[in-house]
Amino acid sequence: MPAVRTEPSVFLRCAAARLRTPAETRAGRLRFGVDLGTATIVLCAVDERDEPAYWDFVESRAVRDGVVVDFHDAIRCVRELKGRAQAALGSAVSEAVTAHPPGVPAADARACRYVLEQSEIACRELTDEISAAQTLIDVRNGAVVDVGGGSTGVGIVRDGQLVALTDAPGGGHHLDLILAGALKLDIEPAERRKREGGSEIGQLLQPGIERIAESIRRQIAGHTVDAVYLVGGALLVEGAADVVAAYLGLPTVAYPHAELITPFGMALR
Repeated sequence: MPAVRTEPSVFLRCAAARLRTPAETRAGRLRFGVDLGTATIVLCAVDERDEPAYWDFVESRAVRDGVVVDFHDAIRCVRELKGRAQAALGSAVSEAVTAHPPGVPAADARACRYVLEQSEIACRELTDEISAAQTLIDVRNGAVVDVGGGSTGVGIVRDGQLVALTDAPGGGHHLDLILAGALKLDIEPAERRKREGGSEIGQLLQPGIERIAESIRRQIAGHTVDAVYLVGGALLVEGAADVVAAYLGLPTVAYPHAELITPFGMALR
């Protein structure tokens, strides 16, 4: 079945334009989200009208499969982002929401809160990444799928409410490995090449994307799912949504700048 592109595309396009560039007009107090990702750490802000106000990122390997493995570097990155945001916005970053993949044990999830606190940012809420994404995209019925660097999380939504959450190993890092082998590159150059895109990259990665689709199929088994909604940056590959749609036989919704859904969803909570 063909992939479908739908709202909230307008929000995401506006958000993408706010990279290190604060919105000229901002209403009231800002709310912040900090996303501790496998490849990048993101800090973003929305205003009281729930409009995107600012975002920034740094590349980091401090988090692996949703678990903080290098606290020193994670804290350093968050402090750097905090300092840049405060300088750009003229506003203190005193509290923020952060999140973890659904399958991370509670002790490891609490490490995300610790990173914020050690960066002198109060953790306003610690949630899971699917719930954060759902805050922004507001699916009524279907499966919200967050393909991260190391795992693929799935949330089943009925009448706007999350009724089931699962997580399975395998995500964007597996695609990087495939591309690195095919192009004879190291992992980091392969990841950058994946982000650059192109139809030939999509063709090389089709077997890996189908493997992720199989993970999704297993996780939604036993649930009535009308459509799949892809969030996260790992599947920002040309044709990826069509591959998932064809494999699952379900309408598959893709978003522009999907890598911003989860961090801005955190800020919106």
